[in-house]
Amino acid sequence: MSNTILELKNIHFAYHNMEGETPALNNISFMMNEGEFVAIVGPSGCGKSTLLSIISGLLMPESGSVLIKGKELKNSTTNIGYMLQHDQLFEWRTIYHNVILGLEIQHMLSTKTVTKAHELLETYGLKQFESAKPSELSGGMRQRAALVRTLVLEPEILLLDEPFSALDYQTRLLVGDDIGQIIKKEKKSALLVTHDLSEAISLADRIIILTERPAMIKKIVPIQFDLTQDTPLNRRNTEHFKDYFNLIWKELGNDE
Repeated sequence: MSNTILELKNIHFAYHNMEGETPALNNISFMMNEGEFVAIVGPSGCGKSTLLSIISGLLMPESGSVLIKGKELKNSTTNIGYMLQHDQLFEWRTIYHNVILGLEIQHMLSTKTVTKAHELLETYGLKQFESAKPSELSGGMRQRAALVRTLVLEPEILLLDEPFSALDYQTRLLVGDDIGQIIKKEKKSALLVTHDLSEAISLADRIIILTERPAMIKKIVPIQFDLTQDTPLNRRNTEHFKDYFNLIWKELGNDE
């Protein structure tokens, strides 16, 4: 039995305006397995975020198909979580009420889901901030709250669009490590779009390298570290990390 959770087949997409069309994605095909963490890197403006929008159903491809557990996206009941660059927490709601916002919108508030929300907040160190407003939390804690808001909906696939880019460098390292470990602990399948090669290498099981727009897949690099504790921060401290960085940097450099 296949454990493929996501499959893209020959995805083509172009943006249309009064001046004509701008091709964005050209014949994108790849698969992602359950529990796998895949990162997508490529030149700025090559269509990485467009790809996430297609997978989430926000955009329709011109041609090609997105399959979730073997079913066309429109027929799938698999829950997909989407985490954006900014935490999108509402200042007029407490952290707890921000976390349950998705449950409210989807009419999923119940004793069970509310209990789950409280449990996740406790597990990930936010219990004491349930009644706080977002402005009272650090950037890293806000991102953790945004992740809890996504996880409480129990998505099987997480789409992460530059989720750490608004943070300063030190916080970004710590939060990347933190959230990477949370996703692995929760056994989620995750697809990360990032400009940061180090971030991709520290988190991913595989890295998909895209070309300039219209983006095609240039190379897929499997990432493997022989570590007793395979965490993002531990990966960064290995010699092997630099080898991966140089390999991917070279692939991107050849495209520019």
